[in-house]
Amino acid sequence: MKLVFAGTPEVAVPALDALIASGRHEVAAVVTRPDAPSGRGRRPVASPVARRAQEAGIEVLRPAKPRDAEFLERLREIAPDCCPVVAYGALLPRVALDIPARGWVNLHFSLLPAWRGAAPVQHSVMAGDEITGASTFLIEEGLDSGPVYGTVTEEIRPTDTSGDLLTRLAFAGGGLLAATMDGIEDGVLKAVPQPGEGITLAPKITVEDARIDWAAPALRVDRVVRGCTPAPGAWTTFRGERLKLVQVRPVPERTDLAPGALLVGKNSVHVGTGSYAVELLWVQAQGKKPMRAADWARGVRIAEGESVGA
Repeated sequence: MKLVFAGTPEVAVPALDALIASGRHEVAAVVTRPDAPSGRGRRPVASPVARRAQEAGIEVLRPAKPRDAEFLERLREIAPDCCPVVAYGALLPRVALDIPARGWVNLHFSLLPAWRGAAPVQHSVMAGDEITGASTFLIEEGLDSGPVYGTVTEEIRPTDTSGDLLTRLAFAGGGLLAATMDGIEDGVLKAVPQPGEGITLAPKITVEDARIDWAAPALRVDRVVRGCTPAPGAWTTFRGERLKLVQVRPVPERTDLAPGALLVGKNSVHVGTGSYAVELLWVQAQGKKPMRAADWARGVRIAEGESVGA
């Protein structure tokens, strides 16, 4: 088939690579978000998908909005059979959805209908799911509600951050998307409507969502930290300033600390929660680089009775 791939961030690149490497389909162009300011100079920088496409000699389309007339005209000229999508970052209007003969097929990082929305991996980790995965589905105008072509499952490991999990899903999902394109072309793959039960939503994680509630159980604290790593980053406050929590470890044997209370040992920093304590392993103070929590504690000279999150 002739394909136009739509995607923007680094997590979409493995799927683009899988389609290019398959040798079975022609990736005629990619659609990505416009270049965005980055770095100290705030110079426009091409998206990871745009850079990969340029390396491969593939045409890059950067519409400000996917309903722009110039973009729609070019898409009609290319006349793709199908448009695979991974984390493009903009809603597709009906007029664009109608152009490819076999529609737009999205790779979504959850087992639909679970975790429809912008942040499925983060929500899956934060909810304590043991299994997640990726799904390919035919895009409709509803939110991730289209019929599903295929899925691949992935175990969520006890220490996984959302970044760890998303990296594995990006590669497994890339293979799934390529296989889905093959099945659509062969006529052996039909999209199956999603069940009406088991629908959960995964809206974008806000900075406030990433704030640690020390009255919550230790397992919840650990899940929020892992789910918000690397972005937007879990945080609390210490002496009135924000302290980012990069990595923590539940310590079930330590039950003597009140929520938020700090206990500093020679090479350890423990914090009380609503159940048992967690050990702070890596933290990042405001304006500083990430460091071991024990080094941070020595530097700020935590006094007896001090706490976080007050």
